[in-house]
Amino acid sequence: MITLKQINTDNIEDILALDVSDTQRNFVASTAVSLAKAYVYRDTAFPFAVYNGDEPVGFIMMGYYEAKSYYTLWEFMIDQRFQGQGYGRQALELGIKYIRERFDPDAVYTGVKPENNIAKQLYRSIGFRYTGVTEDGMEEMRLELR
Repeated sequence: MITLKQINTDNIEDILALDVSDTQRNFVASTAVSLAKAYVYRDTAFPFAVYNGDEPVGFIMMGYYEAKSYYTLWEFMIDQRFQGQGYGRQALELGIKYIRERFDPDAVYTGVKPENNIAKQLYRSIGFRYTGVTEDGMEEMRLELR
């Protein structure tokens, strides 16, 4: 069963050890970089460890992007050892549920690199659609929540 858990002194080392394959490094920040961003943007960043039972399998960070006044899927990764098992979809659904229940926005946005076909397929399967905006080398996608 996939759950999202707070990151704390008990699990920080396990979360920092999560990693993606070499071919995915251009697509996602390391958990260390993501957690540094979460610290700096602590009022608007919502980082979670993704667990399968008692085992950490990934990282997700939702956030509020003040410059555009919308909620985002900011960072997301499933460790290379656990990919292809459905954990990503479940974690993404839980992250969206968190934002929906806590803030009740009209939509959630994310950005994806054009060559990241696996992520784009996952996001589309959840209901994200392209907005037509490309910024900083990322294609913007939007998930309508209402």
